[in-house]
Amino acid sequence: MNILILGGGGREHALAWAIQQNPKCDRLIVAPGNAGIAAMAECAALNIEDGGAVAVFAEENAVDFVVIGPEAPLAAGVADRLAAAGILCFGPSQAAAALESSKAFTKAICDASGAPTAAYGHFTEAEAARAYVRAQGAPIVVKADGLAAGKGVIVAGTLAEAEAAIDEMFGGSFGGAGAEVVIEEFMEGEEASFFVLCDGETVLPIGTAQDHKRVGEGDTGPNTGGMGAYSPAPVMTDAVCARALDEIVRPTMAEMARRGTPYRGVLYAGLMIADGRPRLVEYNVRFGDPECQVLMMRLGGQVLDLLLACAEGRLAEARVNWSDDHAMTVVMAARGYPGAYEKGSVIGGLDALSEDSAHMVFHAGTAEAGGQVVATGGRVLNVTARGASLAEARERAYGMVDRIDWPGGFYRRDIGWRAL
Repeated sequence: MNILILGGGGREHALAWAIQQNPKCDRLIVAPGNAGIAAMAECAALNIEDGGAVAVFAEENAVDFVVIGPEAPLAAGVADRLAAAGILCFGPSQAAAALESSKAFTKAICDASGAPTAAYGHFTEAEAARAYVRAQGAPIVVKADGLAAGKGVIVAGTLAEAEAAIDEMFGGSFGGAGAEVVIEEFMEGEEASFFVLCDGETVLPIGTAQDHKRVGEGDTGPNTGGMGAYSPAPVMTDAVCARALDEIVRPTMAEMARRGTPYRGVLYAGLMIADGRPRLVEYNVRFGDPECQVLMMRLGGQVLDLLLACAEGRLAEARVNWSDDHAMTVVMAARGYPGAYEKGSVIGGLDALSEDSAHMVFHAGTAEAGGQVVATGGRVLNVTARGASLAEARERAYGMVDRIDWPGGFYRRDIGWRAL
């Protein structure tokens, strides 16, 4: 098969790494890709949010299957355009992608399906939002309604922080994503990520993970797109997974189908678990980043078969083969992230690292310049390892981190601390 992956981050590098291991994969193209992806696949310059351009490229290159990595092309309707052109695609329709592109939409779906989630208010102007937080008190969570690259959520410990967050969002700090705001109760518990595939009817769980959103060790500082992750998440016991499926995921999928917008693709449910009871924090309509990296590390080449079964409506016959192992990824980010950071710093030591089924450096924000790998983004490298235990995976991952020569980067040394 000729396969096209849309995206250029660590998630897409991990997807490419896993998909390429499957013998069904003959030619692999990633658009736009990055320096790490270029070492294993063809990279193509393509506007991945332009469905027409993607469809033309796929036809010209005899692409059999398109895998959409990030949320922006999904929200832009690229999956719909590919479906209209008769090109097999993994990823939900624009209408179904509203589960991520609008937090207010997700809350309405939860209301209609009875899925447990935080109490909330939805606002289109600042004064009403400020009045709501004054009535509710703090701590409280302020969210930009639209897509904000994982940064549009502020957990406010005081009313002053909540009101500042409201002013920041309505003031345009998150662009159009903050034109509407959802304000939620602060939920106590332990957060985890639950991933399922859905083909419009069948739901197939494919793994759990735990992300580390805060920039600082001990989960301090501002939220980021994620500073590291591990899989599986111990808090996601069989009983918690069963409740999440029965009380949250399946009712959501049934409500989406009832509305005439059946969900097809991967659904990432961010959950808050307290006393064995999961509640929905948010949905994402694509693999998490960096959770995808640890899932791919554990799943390997079977991922392509699972994605194909999902896209072709054959999930009822699909099975996931898990080995009893653990994976961890440590994000190396540019100094200053998630605020302002410099681009172009040189990263050394990567050539000396062995890459195999237990050790991989997935590139998230890199390019090649003058024969050197340089940083081009905020989150730059995902240093990822597998082990028989989480402790072994952690030791291997940090052993690799310590051999990377990048004075312009930083990372957290406590990834996995909750489980370890």
